[in-house]
Formats: sequence, C-alpha cells, structure tokens
Amino acid sequence: MTELLEQAPGYRASRTLPLRVEAMRQLRRRRTLVMAGMLAVLPLVLVVAFAVGDDEPGRRVSLMDTATASGLNFAAVSLFVSAGFLLVVPVALFCGDTVASEASWSSLRYLLAAPVPRTRLLLSKLVVALAFSAAALLLLPLVALGVGTAAYGWGPLMLPTGGSLPAGEALLRMLIAVCFVYVSQLVTAGFAFWLSTVTDAPLGAVGGAVGLVILGNVLDAVTALEHWREFLPAHWHFAWIDALQPELEWGGMLKGSAVSVSYATVLFALAFRGFRRKDIVS
Repeated sequence: MTELLEQAPGYRASRTLPLRVEAMRQLRRRRTLVMAGMLAVLPLVLVVAFAVGDDEPGRRVSLMDTATASGLNFAAVSLFVSAGFLLVVPVALFCGDTVASEASWSSLRYLLAAPVPRTRLLLSKLVVALAFSAAALLLLPLVALGVGTAAYGWGPLMLPTGGSLPAGEALLRMLIAVCFVYVSQLVTAGFAFWLSTVTDAPLGAVGGAVGLVILGNVLDAVTALEHWREFLPAHWHFAWIDALQPELEWGGMLKGSAVSVSYATVLFALAFRGFRRKDIVS
C-alpha cells in the first residue's frame, strides 16, 4: 500500500496534515478557548484576593508577601501559585486529548485513510500540542504582568530575602523561570501523549497524566525516600525559584530539566512505537 501511494502522481507524505491545519483544528475547539479564558482570569482573581485580604504582621517574609510590590512581583507570585498543579492541566489536556479524541469520534481511521502516514499524524499532533502547551504556560505570566503593572505599577522585582532585581534583569529571569516550568512539564506531556495513543477515552489520558503529577507530589513528600526523590520530576517543580535569587543558580534547574527530558524522551518513543504497530479500528 505504501509503495502504491509513493507512486501516485502528486502524493507527498510530507504534505499531509500540515501543521497549520492541525493548529487551526485545535484552536477552534471549545476546550482550547475555555482553558485560555481560565488562565487569563486567574490574575484578576488574585488581584481581588490581595485587595480583600489582610497581611498578618510578624510572619516570615515570603514570595507571596511581595506580590503587590510591582507588576513583576505579581507575575512571579502568579507563576508560583499555578506552577505546581494548575499549569499541569493545559499540558495534560492538549497532549492527552489530541489523539484519543480522534479515536473517540471514530475519525482516526479516516485520517489515516486520507492517507496520512502514522508517524506524520503523530508528529503533527505532538508539535501542535507542545506549541499550545507552551502558549498556555506563557499566557498566564504575561497576563499577570499586565494586570499586576496596571494594579501595582512598574518597578524592580523585590526579593523576599531583601534587595531587588532591576526590571530588565528581572524580565530575563522570569523568562528563564517560565522556560524551566515548560521543560519540567515535558514528562507530563510525554505521559499524556503516550496514554492518548493507547486509549480511546480522552478524559482517561488527561486524568492519567494529572494523576501521575499528584502521585509524584505525594511520593516527593515522603522524606524517607531521601535522595531517591531526586529522580522524581515533581521534586524539581519549584527549582525555577532559583532564577529569582540575587545570584542566578542553575544547579536545580539543570537537574530537573535532565530528569524531565529523560522521562519524556522514553514516553514519546513509546507513543510512536506503539502507535505504528497498533490496529486502528476507531
């Protein structure tokens, strides 16, 4: 069959399911718009929460206590409160729903009969899913920066340990932090994508990826595991805070990135290997 297709006039496997087509299909879906709306609304909710809340004197100063110091501080706090779990959801959603939803709609076999090579189909869906995940992770701090600047003004990033970072340098540090958060979520993306290729239930793939993160957080809380916790991606979720120190520290972020990328590479490979051999009946 493949040889006949290759001999067909005008057929090019590389032209099937272009990225722009897949991107537009995903962009028009309701869950994409709902997720974007939720991430955009969160900073507004936080502004209201800080406005009605009262500070308790005598407590140790933390990142949360600097939230209203400037727009940059507010963006950092927004990232802090969402990086552990909320930002996991769009990654799991975009990567876990992408293939399984086609199977649940019984349209997957028709895509392959178009004919779209299996590797090409998976690659297009994976690239778009990762791009949408990156956009979601970038949307929250960008909106938070705009909302925070409007509410608290533009200024340097005030550090809980004392001192501050100039606005220009702080923006670069925030970009480094967001990039690390994205890399740390690649293991979630890999697990969700692999589940999406082995099940016809999108909620199962998304829920399984979220469950993996919850399990990782639970295991990381077990101090008896000692140094074994360093092999858990969840152990490094907040290593990006090292980027917001007076002196930039790379150690934790590099270790966390290595762990996440290693797991993600294996999971993506399993997804492609299994899907190429799978009997598609949906």
